[in-house]
Amino acid sequence: MSAGMKTPENAVAVVGTDTGVGKTVVTAGLVGWLREEGYDARAIKPVQTGYPPDDDAAFVAEACGTDRAATCCRRLEPALAPAVAATVADEPLSYDSLLENVAAELDAATPGVVEGIGGLRVPLADGRDVLDLVADLGVPAVVVARSGLGTLNHTALSVSALRRRGVDVTGIVLNQYDGASLAERTNPDALAEMVDFPIHTLPSFSVAEPSAAVSAVSAALPRSIFDEILPTDRV
Repeated sequence: MSAGMKTPENAVAVVGTDTGVGKTVVTAGLVGWLREEGYDARAIKPVQTGYPPDDDAAFVAEACGTDRAATCCRRLEPALAPAVAATVADEPLSYDSLLENVAAELDAATPGVVEGIGGLRVPLADGRDVLDLVADLGVPAVVVARSGLGTLNHTALSVSALRRRGVDVTGIVLNQYDGASLAERTNPDALAEMVDFPIHTLPSFSVAEPSAAVSAVSAALPRSIFDEILPTDRV
């Protein structure tokens, strides 16, 4: 953290093994779940690329039925990693500013859910990446991954990277889990042995109505994923 910044007390990061693995869906589900329980939860997207077609904060807000449920600190048009998108768009992008803005938004949320950008090593700015941001914020993380073939390697490497930086992993979610292939059916147990951590599965469902994410996540995932970051007061 930068000098004078405090570690957020009521916050969690939702990170992914890659882009398109379901971070936004899980983020929307967690924030909506928390808001239904009376918390003033809010999703924070540090930077959105591919905007306006891609707008993760807008999806979360729609899923939760209120603009207060999500915010985005910075938007860039090129659908690229933030550091690359800023260069292509010829726009300034500062890692320290991103870190400070996210920390300020987390301080105003009770609790806050930071949604990552792509995978952990996606470059943000100034030689820093998503992993740096999560570690510098000092918040625990939920890892979202694909359910099928290839997820063992990607997920185990992501968990190892987080642990090396001292980030507490509070949950691993295999998204769009239908058990349709042998790899899918064996992956949860195999991964649990590799990382020595319980694995949770989130079945496929339609996101045509974003609010479906809230009911799906609350039905599939255990409350322990966010218990340790809940404030004592509700709205």
